[in-house]
Amino acid sequence: MTSKNDAVTKTGSRTPVVADVIDVSRAHVAPHLSRELTLLFSVICALAVANVYFAQPLLDSIAHSLDVEPGLIGVVVTATQIGYAIGLFFIVPLGDLVNRKTLILTQVLLSAAALTVVGSAQHWSILLGAVTLVGLMAVVVQVVVAYAAALATPSQRGQAVGTVTSGVVLGILLARFTSGVIADLAGWRAVYYVSAGLMLVMAAVLYKTVPSAGLPPLQSSYRQLILSVLLLFTSEPALRVRGVFALLIFAAFSVLWTSMVLPLSAPPLSLSHTQIGLFGLAGIAGALAASRAGRWADQGLGQRVTGISLVLLAFSWLPTAFAQTSLIALIAGVVILDFAVQAVHVTNQSLIFAARPDAQSRLVGAYMCFYSIGSALGAAAATQVYSLWGWHAVCLLGASISVAAWLFWLWTRVARH
Repeated sequence: MTSKNDAVTKTGSRTPVVADVIDVSRAHVAPHLSRELTLLFSVICALAVANVYFAQPLLDSIAHSLDVEPGLIGVVVTATQIGYAIGLFFIVPLGDLVNRKTLILTQVLLSAAALTVVGSAQHWSILLGAVTLVGLMAVVVQVVVAYAAALATPSQRGQAVGTVTSGVVLGILLARFTSGVIADLAGWRAVYYVSAGLMLVMAAVLYKTVPSAGLPPLQSSYRQLILSVLLLFTSEPALRVRGVFALLIFAAFSVLWTSMVLPLSAPPLSLSHTQIGLFGLAGIAGALAASRAGRWADQGLGQRVTGISLVLLAFSWLPTAFAQTSLIALIAGVVILDFAVQAVHVTNQSLIFAARPDAQSRLVGAYMCFYSIGSALGAAAATQVYSLWGWHAVCLLGASISVAAWLFWLWTRVARH
C-alpha cells in the first residue's frame, strides 16, 4: 500500500522557490545508465568512501604512534566527518553546475594527495588537517550517486540508487577489514599509502570509461547554487524529514563502528587489526539485503520499510551488548544494524530524488549533510562514553538514538494522519 507521504514524494509536489533561483532547463539528453556503468559507479564509490573509514580499526595504533590520549583519538573520525560535511555543502552541489566527469577526476586526484599526507604525518595537528581534507574530497561518492540518479529513468531510479549505494556500503565495511590486514602487515601508515595509489589508478579508469556528457550546466553562479541548497531545506519537506532520519541512523551507526575496536582490542579479547576488521565482513550480508530497499521504495513502500527497519535498528543493540562475552552475538548485532541503517538510507535517497529530479546533486549534498553531522556526533560521543562508563553504556547510547529515530518516524505518521 502506498502511503500519502510516498505518493506526494513521487509526484514531486513542492514549493517552486528554488526553481526561481536557478534555471533548470535542459537542452541535452544524458547518456543511458547501463548495467556496466552502474557497476563501475558502484566500484568507484566503494573505493572512494573507504578513505573515510580506514581509520576506525586503526585508532588504537594511531593513538600510540602519535602519543594521543585514548579519549581524544575519536576526533580523527570526527575531523574526517567534518570535512565530509563541508564538502557536501560546498562541493557536491557543483554537480548540477559543472561537468561531472571533470569534478569527479579533480576530487579523486586531490584525495590521493591528502591520503599521502595522512600516511606521512608525524604530528597530531597535521594528521587532523589531512584527514579533514580526505573527508572533504571523499564527497566524490555523492557526486557519483547523484550522477547515477540523473542518468536513470524514473522507474529504475530507486534500483539504481540502491545498487550504487550497495557499493558505498561495501566500501565502508571492507575498509575496516582491508585496513586491519594492511596495518598488521606493514603498519597503519601503509593503509593510506596504498589507498593513495588506488585513487590514482581509479583516476585513470575514470578518465577512460566514464562519459563526459551529462546534464548541461545550469545558468547560474556559484553563489546562487549554494543559495538554492539552503532553500531546499525550507522548500522540500521530504528532505527535512529524511534528513532527520539520516542524522539519527548514522549517529547510531557511528557509535558502533567507532567504539567497537576499543573493547575488541582490549583484554581479555585482545584481537588483532585483521580480526577486528573481519567484523566488517559480517555487515556485508545486511548491506546486500538492504539493496532491495530501493525497489521497495519504487513500489511505494518507503514508509513501511522505514518503520520496520528502525525497529530492527533498536533491537540490534541487544545482542551487540554481549560483545565482550559472545562474538557470535556481536556478529548478529552487526548484521541487523547494517541492514537497518542501509535500508533506511537507500529509501531516504530514493524518495528525495523522486521529489526533485532536476536537483539531484544539490539534494544529495543537502541530505548527506545530516548524515555527516550524525556520524561526527556519534563518533565523538562513543569514544567518550566508552572511556567513562564502558561498553554497555555505549550500547545504551546507540539504543537510545535508535529508539529516538523510531519515535520520530511514529510522530511523522501520527501527525500526517
